[in-house]
Amino acid sequence: MSIEKYPSKLLETAVNEFARLPGIGRKSALRMVLHLLRQNKEAVTSFGQSLIQLRNDIKHCRICHNISDTDICQICVNPARNASVICVVENIRDVMLVENTHQYNGLYHVLGGIISPMDGIGPGELEIGSLIDRAGNADVVEIILALPTTMEGDTTNFYIFRKLKDKPVRVTTLSRGVAVGDDLEYTDEITLGRSLVNRVLYESSVGK
Repeated sequence: MSIEKYPSKLLETAVNEFARLPGIGRKSALRMVLHLLRQNKEAVTSFGQSLIQLRNDIKHCRICHNISDTDICQICVNPARNASVICVVENIRDVMLVENTHQYNGLYHVLGGIISPMDGIGPGELEIGSLIDRAGNADVVEIILALPTTMEGDTTNFYIFRKLKDKPVRVTTLSRGVAVGDDLEYTDEITLGRSLVNRVLYESSVGK
């Protein structure tokens, strides 16, 4: 394999940084860096400052753990949202995917991952405790488990279900319009929307 040679150490350093992004190879990284070099200094400075400000000032909602500009996100403070239903998702990206279906008007709870012993991720590393606390709120009547239909996702679903068994809430899950083994990221909005609308009781989905 040939080793790329750069005319500038600064260029090489910038390419190396861009290539660290997920899904970005060195050729794509080089195209991005060269594109930035063609822009005026003000545009590049604005680009860089936006990333620095994002990293320094972004917050996580203290209720649902979604990203936010404030301590409580716009979804949680919106009085038009149905506060009796909480949709449990793996990550922030999944919140955006569900919102894009326009089929859900409840609240969210972002776990920050799923249980994966192979990766050293146990229940203690996830926002499960705060979910159980929220489920004890008298206003909450349903918890929707919208996690990936993978072994890790199913393990997390079952763990949460067992933790919620003594809570007076209905636990549901997405209908199997989402294919087994799929992340929500790879599910089209229509299928995801229908899976939300046609959700089923979790207990009946796994058998008693």
